[in-house]
Amino acid sequence: MIRDDDSSALTQGANSVLGSPLRLLTGTLIFVLAVYVVSTCGFVYAGWPFGDAAYMVLLTVFSVGYGEIRPVDTLFLRWWTSATIMLGCTGMIVLTGALVQVFTLFQFRRLLGLDKMMTEIEKLTGHVIICGYGRIGVQLAKAMTEAKKPFLILERDHAKAEDAKAQGFLCMVGEATHEETLKAAGIARAKVLASVLPDDAANVFITLSARNLNPGIEIIARGEAPTTENKLFHAGADKVVMPTHIGAERIVEMILYPATGQLDDIGAVRRNLHDFGLDIEMVEIAADSALNGETVGEAERRGNGAFFVVQIDRASGQSIQHPGEDVTLEQGDKVMLVVRGSRLSAGAVFSAVKAPVRHGRTFVG
Repeated sequence: MIRDDDSSALTQGANSVLGSPLRLLTGTLIFVLAVYVVSTCGFVYAGWPFGDAAYMVLLTVFSVGYGEIRPVDTLFLRWWTSATIMLGCTGMIVLTGALVQVFTLFQFRRLLGLDKMMTEIEKLTGHVIICGYGRIGVQLAKAMTEAKKPFLILERDHAKAEDAKAQGFLCMVGEATHEETLKAAGIARAKVLASVLPDDAANVFITLSARNLNPGIEIIARGEAPTTENKLFHAGADKVVMPTHIGAERIVEMILYPATGQLDDIGAVRRNLHDFGLDIEMVEIAADSALNGETVGEAERRGNGAFFVVQIDRASGQSIQHPGEDVTLEQGDKVMLVVRGSRLSAGAVFSAVKAPVRHGRTFVG
């Protein structure tokens, strides 16, 4: 039995395939109806009653062969009947073929459960649309699943769509740069759109289309080149993420503040502090640090309110939480600080507490 998310990747293709037989069926019906009306008028023009003319055309078009209602004994009637046979029968043959294709495709959709899947997509509201199932898209999908947030993935690559389906994610195959695809994904009802394709031009175009289709949606776009950031904002993005810059900042952190890596297990606390413009850092007091031998109160006053000490881990293994102002900082202590601003801006805070340098000691983070 095929699951809804397994069939979702086939929706776009099935809809496009289905559109052609439906157009053919509609066009053929119009053609056959036109032949019927015009041919009936021709027999009426030749002097036949309307009822006999309509019945004659009906028998001719469907090739029943019951015989002629009235004698076809003039040149006009013979030519008119011949034209009705050729055009009417040809139209009915094409009409029959179109009907068979439409019925077959509707059965195909039912077999794959595409109708049910589209119904589920139509029920989505306040959901997140993720454009692209690359490295970032994968992480977003996992995070949305953990947060139990409804989301839909748009991916043009069939292989990646298969990977998404294997993870149990709802995925549609299609070009996110096409407005029709965004409409099918419920862009009008979505709350957030994340365009995380590795192609800057595509992200700009998706942002423009999404903003045009839903002026109130929150758009988070990915950018690679530094010059793309402004373009994305002008296109309508609310937030722009530069993965390359984020990765570079993380590497800088690891180089300048190696002890900070130990704080990765308190990510939830860090996220909450970010809401208040705060961050967490952990630094180690070196032998030549300016703070070696000073109390917590003295260190905080030297920082002029830029940070405060929340925990001290001694080299001996002792951990002091919420230390008082009279607790002395010692060599080898790992001090957890709550700082104002971003993690990289902590470097300026630590630089500020170096002066005055006493006996050549410096503060090492």
